[in-house]
Amino acid sequence: MKKIVLFVLLSMMAVTATFAQEAAFTQAVAKFKSAKTATANVTMTQHNAALTKNTTATGSLYMKDPDKVCISVNGGKDQLVMNGNTFTMVMKGRKHVANSKISAQFATFKSVFYSVLSGGKSDISKLSGVSVAQSGHNVVVTIVPVAANAKEKRRMMFSSFELVINKSTNALVSLSMKDRRGGYTKYAFTGFRFGGSVNDKVFNP
Repeated sequence: MKKIVLFVLLSMMAVTATFAQEAAFTQAVAKFKSAKTATANVTMTQHNAALTKNTTATGSLYMKDPDKVCISVNGGKDQLVMNGNTFTMVMKGRKHVANSKISAQFATFKSVFYSVLSGGKSDISKLSGVSVAQSGHNVVVTIVPVAANAKEKRRMMFSSFELVINKSTNALVSLSMKDRRGGYTKYAFTGFRFGGSVNDKVFNP
């Protein structure tokens, strides 16, 4: 009987924690419900595990409801673009294209950003590999892509993503991506602005 009671209590605590996390996320993205676009300044920091010195570059962030995100730095030579199901990465001028329908590492990424842009309409707490935590005034969303098999895991460019959102202002604070070799790319956002005109051309690199 004691084991049953303990199990019930632990289950209730887990459910309560999940609701609290989802509520925090919904609060952190509330402004996106009315704002169809958002822009910000970006500072990109890249860390290569094999090198001692990080590299940095600056640029811009563009977001547009319902599923468009573009981070463009270094004069467009480095970009991360989500346009519907299509993900485009431009690294030092070289373009790599993936589709979230067949790529596990981007499928959950798309679902999370779709929820951000919709103001929290979809419940990300039910997504596999996603966790939400509160850290001070921020909400931290961690995405660990789940591979279907060993071959798919080897093909993954990133081992995890971390999105930080200010719960009070709803501004994105940073987006970090860790690769499988111990390096990372971090985008820090400043001057975050809701609304305004965003040309669809930026989502077609």
